[in-house]
Amino acid sequence: MAKLSTDLNQFFFDQDRGEMVTLADLLEFSGERAFGVLFVLTSFPSALPLPAPGYSTPFGLLIFLLAGQMILGRDTPWFPAKWLQWSVPLAMTQKVLKLGLPWLSKLETITRPRFTFLCTHATAKVVIGCALALMGISMMITIPGTNTLPAMGVFVTGFSLIEDDGAVTLAGLTLCLMGFILSTGIIIALVFFGSNFVDVIKGWLG
Repeated sequence: MAKLSTDLNQFFFDQDRGEMVTLADLLEFSGERAFGVLFVLTSFPSALPLPAPGYSTPFGLLIFLLAGQMILGRDTPWFPAKWLQWSVPLAMTQKVLKLGLPWLSKLETITRPRFTFLCTHATAKVVIGCALALMGISMMITIPGTNTLPAMGVFVTGFSLIEDDGAVTLAGLTLCLMGFILSTGIIIALVFFGSNFVDVIKGWLG
């Protein structure tokens, strides 16, 4: 199987494409690796140090819906027909990929099929789906600090599903746990300290 980084280069850079990338395009690209690839692609913008205003919420929703379908035991994702035309600018997609592909290539050098039951067993998929659903919810919350770490957890876990690498799955789930703790802590602090706490977070994030 070709590496995901190579496939992404060929699909988004080496072909003549329109100005927009639709969800149908992403499903076409993903093929049999649909769940893993879609988790990787929808978490990319929020997981990287690249501003992507307005995209964390819709991508978080897609992640939540994908995770729900994993929990229900679907082998391939399903979306309403109207959703398949939902699109993002190709230029933005290429900008994100140019920044993220070097990191993806590095991750590919250390992954291999191992402990595959942690990726393929039905119970494992339910656990993974629950973790990613929580991360999707966190990404939908428009509070500074609740997007990046959860998105990183989704990215790493999604990549492990492509490679059937249970060790990377555990790393991804650890990031998800850290993201859950961080997001929960921020929400609790916001409840107790109010909007002033958001200003403090914005100051930390620059």
